[in-house]
Amino acid sequence: MKFGYTIIYVESVEQTLEFYRAAFGFEIRFLHESKDYGELDTGATVLAFASHELGELNLNGRYIKGGSETPPLGFELAFVTEEVQAAYERALSAGAQPMKAPEAKPWGQLVGYVRAIDGTVVELCSPVNG
Repeated sequence: MKFGYTIIYVESVEQTLEFYRAAFGFEIRFLHESKDYGELDTGATVLAFASHELGELNLNGRYIKGGSETPPLGFELAFVTEEVQAAYERALSAGAQPMKAPEAKPWGQLVGYVRAIDGTVVELCSPVNG
């Protein structure tokens, strides 16, 4: 078994893809003609988004709809970069909500947090040099 992809259910797949492209620099890999499903080119593991309508269909409505106006759900996406401060500022410029400015951690990593337009918590961090 291998970890293939993460799917986050959102209000607008197209707007979410555009936000992640602008905020974090990920290219859009695929957007279905229905605009109910799309993927970003993030490397080995796919980050995908699906509409809440598709979530209703797939999960019979048995999930909590995340959004920018609701408390964050209990997970985060972590994007690794050598330029954490610049990535943090780029995300804010693209419409992300600030959660915690980048700070040095005791283990040597620089870490900051933003909230994406879909409500997802995004960690921006430097590589762990161990």
